[in-house]
Order: sequence, then C-alpha cells, then structure tokens
Amino acid sequence: MDDAVSTLTRDPAVGGLTTGAVARLLGVAPTTLRSWDRRYGIGPASREGGRHRRWTAADIRLLECMCGLTNAGMPPAEAARAALAAASPAPLSGPDDHEDEGHAGRPASHAPGALPIGRARRECRGLARAAVRLDAHAMDELLAAAIERYGLLAAWESVIMPTLHAVGRKWETAGERYIEVEHLLSWHVSSALRRAASQRPPVAGSGVSLLACTPGESHTLALEALAAGLAQQGLPVRMFGAALPVEAMEEAVRRTGPAAVVLWAQSRSTASRALVARVESIEWGVRGARRRPVVLVAGPGWAGQLPPGARHPSGLAEALDALAAISRR
Repeated sequence: MDDAVSTLTRDPAVGGLTTGAVARLLGVAPTTLRSWDRRYGIGPASREGGRHRRWTAADIRLLECMCGLTNAGMPPAEAARAALAAASPAPLSGPDDHEDEGHAGRPASHAPGALPIGRARRECRGLARAAVRLDAHAMDELLAAAIERYGLLAAWESVIMPTLHAVGRKWETAGERYIEVEHLLSWHVSSALRRAASQRPPVAGSGVSLLACTPGESHTLALEALAAGLAQQGLPVRMFGAALPVEAMEEAVRRTGPAAVVLWAQSRSTASRALVARVESIEWGVRGARRRPVVLVAGPGWAGQLPPGARHPSGLAEALDALAAISRR
C-alpha cells in the first residue's frame, strides 16, 4: 500500500489526500472520481473548508472496491451500489441497518437488478457473520433465501459478490486470519449456485454455451454464476471450470458444437488474444454448412487488451442477455 495511505490507515486524524493524489494512486482520472462522487455518492466523507475534497483511508478503500468492480466489467451504477453495500461499517460485525436505509443519509437505490442499499447491507452482514463463525448451515440458508427472494441476478450483484469482496478485504488487512473464512464462503456460494442451476431442465432447440477459464486461471465463481443464470432460463450450458488446457478446450468445442464460448480471465497474465483467435477459428459440421462459435471474453484480465472485435459483456446481466440471444438464434 502507498505510504500516504498507510499513514492515513495508522492515524485517521491525519488530513486526507487530495483528489489528484488519489487519482494518481489508483490510476483513475480526477474527472472520473468527481463524476462518481456526483452521480453515485462514491465520494469523500469530509471536505476541507466545505469545498476541497479530502479522501480518508476508508474513502480510498471504497474507491478501490469500486475500481475493482468496474475493472471486472460491472457498469458504474451497479458497481457503486455493490461497493456502498460492502463498505458499511464493520462488515463482519456490528448492528444491522434499518431496511431500505440509504448510505450516509442518501435515499436508497431501487434500480432494477439490485436491492435497496439498506437491505443489501443487512443481507451482506448476515452472510458475512455466518462466514466468520464458519457456520455452514446458516450460510446455506442465507444464500438460498437471498436467491429465492430476490432472484439470482440481484442476489449475486447485491449480496453475494459484495460479501465476497468484504471478506476478501478483511483477510488482506488482517494477515492470514480470515483465509479459511473466504474459502468456506466461496465453497458454499458455489454450492448454492449449483443448486439454483439444477432447478430447470434445458429447453430443446437452444444452442449450448461453453464456459471455461483460460489456461492457468483458477477463479471460477463468476462463471458459475453465469452458468446458473443460463440454466435458470432453460438454456443449455457446459461449465468446464478452472484452467482448461488449450487442447481440451478445442476438443470440447468440436464435440459440443456450441453457439457461444465464454473465456474467463481474472488477471492479465491469463488473458490471451491468441487463445481467442484459436477458439474462434474452430469449425465443425458438414462441408458447405460449417459453423464457428461466437467467442465472448469475460473478467478483469481482459481490460486494456481486448482482441479486435471481441465481445466483452459488462457484468452478469449483459452476459446473460447476450448468450440468451445467441443461444436462441
């Protein structure tokens, strides 16, 4: 962490950083930070003399969460709601918020695909507390209830993902203390997504979507959420999970003849333009009616290095819509 941020973390009384300093620290344009403050309430808690922005360590952590979500392809408005929900005081302990209460006195958000901020905070807190207690039964119940009550998309974007981010930040700032919490929570999230995916058989006549992490990539939860969302719509899907070797991926494409292939890369080191071109070139079918898959790239690893003409859905909702349209052609 930057020395300036470390100082702020050790001594909250130290004056905050300017917008320019924070922009340089995070690699974000100052105009972007001002826009996020004005549009979404992702701004400094205090202002010097009522005018000049001064960002505290807590403000910067909120910005880091926002940046991580937008880099992962989430639209800014959705990322702001998720970041605010995850950044409520003491996300792994503390009193519940009142339902539908806004952030810092702001009105609660009721945009489609997301829960009101106050309710999302409450749901995140309950799930995070169960994770810290290593309470497997409670996690299963809370995850199932959130998916059933709000639907998979809203539960993923407003409850599950913010809680995963909050728990991840907790162990990052507490040494090795909470790794077991993150691992157990991830396992139960995966189990909940699979249960949700098994509730509806695929509809005949729709093209299959093949989902796989790129070689060397082990992060699968976002792809699992996509697989569950497709299955809930009755769309056939083949989920190949982590680190699928190139040769195995080619064989899977030839054997399944998918309408679409989604390649997930969490980091730049696992995103490969050559792999995209290779998968796009695979053909199957009889002579005169050869077909190729539509390839979509997903995950923050593709940021800044998208293959020419590549489809890069910005979040789960857009990916579901795109794959549904391709599958039903």
